[in-house]
Amino acid sequence: MNQGKPAKSNERKIFVCHGTGCVSTKGMEVREALEKALAEARLQDIRVDFTGCHGFCEQGPIVFTEPDGVFYCHVGVKDVPEIVESHLRNGQPVVRLHFKDPLTGEVVPLFKDINFYKKQQRIVLRNCGRINPERIEDYIAVGGYEPLRKAFTEMTPGLVIEEIKRSGLRGRGGAGFPTGLKWSFCQQAPDFPKYMVCNADEGDPGAFMDRSVMEGDPHTVIEGMTIAAYAIGATEGYIYIRAEYPLAVKRVRIALEQAEKKGFLGKNILGSGFDFRVHVKEGAGAFVCGEETALIASIEGKRGMPRARPPFPANSGLWGKPTNINNVKTLASVTAIIANGADWYSKIGTEKSKGTAVFALTGKIANSGLIEVPMGIPLRKIIYEIGGGILNGKQFKAVQTGGPSGGCLPASYLDTPVDYESLAAAGSIMGSGGMVVMDEDTCMVDVARYFLSFTQAESCGKCVPCRVGTKHMLDMLSNICCGKGKPSDLDLLKELAEQIKVGSLCALGGTAPNPVLTTMRYFRDEYDAHVHQKKCPALACPELTNYYILPDKCQGCGLCLRACPVAAIAGGKRLVHVIDQEKCIKCSTCLDVCPRRFDAVAKASAEKIEVPSEPVPVTAKKPVSVASGSISEE
Repeated sequence: MNQGKPAKSNERKIFVCHGTGCVSTKGMEVREALEKALAEARLQDIRVDFTGCHGFCEQGPIVFTEPDGVFYCHVGVKDVPEIVESHLRNGQPVVRLHFKDPLTGEVVPLFKDINFYKKQQRIVLRNCGRINPERIEDYIAVGGYEPLRKAFTEMTPGLVIEEIKRSGLRGRGGAGFPTGLKWSFCQQAPDFPKYMVCNADEGDPGAFMDRSVMEGDPHTVIEGMTIAAYAIGATEGYIYIRAEYPLAVKRVRIALEQAEKKGFLGKNILGSGFDFRVHVKEGAGAFVCGEETALIASIEGKRGMPRARPPFPANSGLWGKPTNINNVKTLASVTAIIANGADWYSKIGTEKSKGTAVFALTGKIANSGLIEVPMGIPLRKIIYEIGGGILNGKQFKAVQTGGPSGGCLPASYLDTPVDYESLAAAGSIMGSGGMVVMDEDTCMVDVARYFLSFTQAESCGKCVPCRVGTKHMLDMLSNICCGKGKPSDLDLLKELAEQIKVGSLCALGGTAPNPVLTTMRYFRDEYDAHVHQKKCPALACPELTNYYILPDKCQGCGLCLRACPVAAIAGGKRLVHVIDQEKCIKCSTCLDVCPRRFDAVAKASAEKIEVPSEPVPVTAKKPVSVASGSISEE
């Protein structure tokens, strides 16, 4: 990939996002088209470059200009000539490519005015989307490696640890353990050599926080890692990153090579006499390897399985030697703390949860993407101000924080502050940063089943509570979702969940029941409906939902009949169509293809509904209404 030249402060520039999301939607082709078009237009005073992830991935490919700060979204190669001619040559931005606020409908031309960005507070993500991640000079130009120089020349290892302690930084991998305290344990361990490990094994479904940092600002992770190694006395380090992140792996390797050439890594760093080398270890994608002892086993070439503690890695970790492991976001925070001071950082957030939190905001939300917010911000502000509210005017139902092992919180908890203590009190966790928003059409029983199916499949199988207990829980949830649940299942499900939490060897099993426990706590009525009434209130569980063609709306167009994969629909031209419930496989194809102007296909709870059993002429149709999840004649 062309790395280009370092930026000049007064230079006109146009940047194209080259994070994974934008690359997958042809961001690289957009950049190449811009370079070609500018050359043909002889606009030699404008430089084209690329950045890492901006966070607003659903708007990609993203293009923005400097110094005017104009933001373009969903840019295709076909849009390039207009951008070059109208904006870059004549100074008239292309309005149709600007962001449109989903709340107000307002067209927002400038990056700084978009609520998704201006409501955030970026520390970990401070350089993502601002610099070329494959060019160390860009990182140095925004103050990169000055914190390392400061630590090496002005601070002893002990002072570095005390600064991190005073900042209140807690581990961003999910557990929230005080970072400075963790460092001190490893520093005080008597054995040598010592190892410094960056945990970049991000395995939560829908999570891409660590990935984006490594793709957009890899040097901040390397710098934070080197400062940590200096503090604890480690001479060798590993970045454990999953192989499914090829772009992140590539940019981390480029950054390591550049940092060593500049003297920020390797032997005698900055003339200090301190040596530190970093290796990249690509993981095979096991979710359990996010746990420290399983990660250590994987680096050693063993099967990634956790072990009992103590001894803790600080005393006996990699190859039995003292080892410190920190998450990507933790290390990215370290460089900012050393640069700006512990007092600056500790003023952000809450009394016990300092700094910012990075989330992958996904689900039924208008603005999905990567966000960074101060600890203590209410869930409501994230969802309705930064996230832009719920899609398609639907009602908010729940939000899950903490990834697949997190808890699901209802609307009554929207004013809950986002911090370690508040989320734990509500039955959820901060986790590594997943946040999934759900609307009124979501079945909470099915949500619990889905997330438990993930953690159950990712169990390493070493301990019985996790290996066997989660399988029994999943079987019960599957039966409940398909109408085979028994009343006794509900009490047994809760009892199993509580026993697995306390009996599992590692945090995978210890947190796997969270989605079940919180949905049973806050949405018990949905469990009761599934078990006692054999109904899914959200009409989301296929086995408890039937599809019907409404006689008063069917126009006999035949679209559903032709699209049905199992020929379960009967009818003809100008005849009201009928679905054979015995043949129907509940694939929803009929609902998907029925024209919105007709809305002739509806879902209802699986019960007998009075609709024509055979096709009848459209003129003979009877009025039918849909209410409370069932269909009845008016």
